[in-house]
Amino acid sequence: MKQILTVIFMCLVLGCKNEMPKNEVEKLPLDENYYPEASLNRLGIELRSIGKPMANYVHAVRTGNLLFLAGKGPKQANGENVVGKVGSDLTVEEGYNAAREAGINQLSVLKEELGDLRRVRRVVQVKGMVNAASDFTDHSKVINGYSDLMVEVFGENGKHARAAVGMGSLPGNMAVEVEMVVEIQE
Repeated sequence: MKQILTVIFMCLVLGCKNEMPKNEVEKLPLDENYYPEASLNRLGIELRSIGKPMANYVHAVRTGNLLFLAGKGPKQANGENVVGKVGSDLTVEEGYNAAREAGINQLSVLKEELGDLRRVRRVVQVKGMVNAASDFTDHSKVINGYSDLMVEVFGENGKHARAAVGMGSLPGNMAVEVEMVVEIQE
C-alpha cells in the first residue's frame, strides 16, 4: 500500500508522462458508398428549413463526437403540426406518420448543422414521446415511424437504442416529440 501511495504521490508531484488521450472526433474518411442524401432523394423526401427556436434553447449541442438534438415535433411541409392524442384522436398509423414527420425535421436539423449527412457515423439514441390516450399501449408502433426512417436513410448506421413513452400531453397538443443523439465524424 505504501508503494502505491508513493507512486501516486510521485506522479502528482512530477507529472505523469502517460497522459490520458483527449476525446477528439476520430478522423476517418467518409465512406464513398454511404450517401444518406441519395436515400432521401429515392424516398422523395425534401428537407426543410428549420428556422430559429421559439424559446431559450438551440436545435443541437455538440460535445466531442456526439450531437444532441432537441426534441422536434411532427411539423409538416405545410407548416402545420400533426395534433391530437394517439389512441383517441389519431390512429396508430397516423401516429406512425407523425413520428416520421418528426424524423424529417430532425434530418433537416442534421443537414443544417453538419452540411453533409455522411458525417453521421450512426444514430446512437432516440427518445420518442407520444401524446397518448390514457389507455393507449402501442407507443413503440408509433415511434417505429421515426426509427424506420432513420434506418431507411442511414442503413445499419441508423439503428439505435430507443425509448418510446406515452405522455399525458405535449406542447401545442402535437402528436409526438422526438429527441435524438448521433455520433458524428469530421
